[in-house]
Amino acid sequence: MKAVLMTEAGSPEVLQVRDVQNPGVPLGETELLIRLEAAGVNPIDTKLRQRGTFYPDQMPAILGCDGAGVVEAIGAGVQRFRINDEVYFCQGGLGTNQGNYTEYIVVDERFVARKPSSVSFVEAAAAPLVLITAWEALYERGRLEPGERVLIHGGAGGVGHVAIQLAKLKGASVCTTVSSQEKANFVKQLGADHVIFYNQTDFVQATLDWTGGEGVDLAFDTVGGATFQQTFPSVRIYGDIVTILEPDAKTVWKIARQRNLRIGLELMLTPLLQGMVEAQQHHTEILEQCAKWIDAGKLKIHVGKTFPLEQAAQAHQLQETGSMTGKIVLLVGVGE
Repeated sequence: MKAVLMTEAGSPEVLQVRDVQNPGVPLGETELLIRLEAAGVNPIDTKLRQRGTFYPDQMPAILGCDGAGVVEAIGAGVQRFRINDEVYFCQGGLGTNQGNYTEYIVVDERFVARKPSSVSFVEAAAAPLVLITAWEALYERGRLEPGERVLIHGGAGGVGHVAIQLAKLKGASVCTTVSSQEKANFVKQLGADHVIFYNQTDFVQATLDWTGGEGVDLAFDTVGGATFQQTFPSVRIYGDIVTILEPDAKTVWKIARQRNLRIGLELMLTPLLQGMVEAQQHHTEILEQCAKWIDAGKLKIHVGKTFPLEQAAQAHQLQETGSMTGKIVLLVGVGE
């Protein structure tokens, strides 16, 4: 089968298309052989390519956590799926288990959800990692409640555009930061109540003005760097701030401490890295619920750009610009 191999850490050019062995024989008791139609591209993919995977002794590696495709074969003990079922999932791609930049993958049925029937494989492949990340950050780390006010940084991005919708589905009011009028129009269509142009306006003052000087109940940082610390004064006393990036070692925590902020760190990859089966099954439950919302027209996944599998290097180049609206997806079996 055809796959994109990461041959070493480095620039996008280390991603090479090769022929590799199909992983499907023999299948384990509860495993599925999935013929991939599309694979999502995420920032974690480019970071692993740049610095090396979590398992550097197991090279070359096939990257890509997100996948969508069709069940082609099943293990003898599989209960939830049948051949030809359409599925989506977030599994593999961290350097040990094979990822989704390829034509076939084997995944345990416990970690796979049925694809929303109303969307394409391309949209489905863009969804899993960002859905799980935004869900955990808002609902579990941030403990979002109906009627609360939320600041979401980078609302037009992969995680941000999903987070806006999940916050609205919870009954929250949302303000978000963007860089352009085009992105402002996009996030308004998703339900954002207030838009802040962070490159033109002091987002802290704008957030305080929006909340009558009190600050938001929850801030969600999808940007990292200096933005995390800069956000502290925009959160109400005893409020929450959740980040999906590692806080800088030079972070000054004084304002966060003075305001008694609760700090949440979100890394949805932890269950995959630690082999936590129940937590991975919880991810499946999240995807199943989100599929219902997608099919009900309550949740949309925006794909900003697609590339053929063979152009994974170009996809990584675009991902690294940090300017994308929505997600990037590799086309595996769906054609251009």
